[in-house]
Amino acid sequence: MSVVKINVLTVPAEQREVLEKRFASRAGTVENSDGFEWFELLRPVEGTDSYLVYTRWRDEESFTAWMEGSMKAAHQGGAEGGERPKPAASGSTLWSFEVVQQTPPAGS
Repeated sequence: MSVVKINVLTVPAEQREVLEKRFASRAGTVENSDGFEWFELLRPVEGTDSYLVYTRWRDEESFTAWMEGSMKAAHQGGAEGGERPKPAASGSTLWSFEVVQQTPPAGS
């Protein structure tokens, strides 16, 4: 059964645009990973300054392989010869879930 990982990012208002642009520029980096099933970046509407980064994986091993491989490499350095950019988020918490039930839209 699939696993879901939700990274809860605390993002100050002045960093929201930076965060969203960084995610937009990384298009394709997770989608090609073995076992990857789904990605969503969820912007808070009211009552919180936390973004949710939702990913769904075939299994825990696929997520771990991505974390230790391409994700780790992408977060280790900045531009060629440059410094790593300052994080847009001021905090991060990872939530983990197993999918125990799912229902697709009718007719799909």
